[in-house]
Amino acid sequence: MLNRVVLIGRLTKDPELRYTKSGVAIATFTLAVERSFKNSQGERETDFIPCVAYRELAELVSNYLSKGKMAGVDGRIQVSTFTGQDGQKRWSTEVILENVQFLSPKEQ
Repeated sequence: MLNRVVLIGRLTKDPELRYTKSGVAIATFTLAVERSFKNSQGERETDFIPCVAYRELAELVSNYLSKGKMAGVDGRIQVSTFTGQDGQKRWSTEVILENVQFLSPKEQ
């Protein structure tokens, strides 16, 4: 089986870095990725894809990426289910990152 995702897009806001009780770093952010085709109005639509990085990669993401920066990411899709406060079953889909490429130029 193969579960592989490669995306290039811009961050919608600064990554959020937190640590688990055992000290594992977790960074979350949303990547805005333009679709490769235009809709019936001749405009490109954008998908907003949640991404999660762990450990050293999370700290790198937190230190070097910020809102508006372009990044290339690869990883795997993870789908989770949970029960909401209203008792309804909910689905959560996110990309668990294995590698990040910083594509925006360095700031002076």
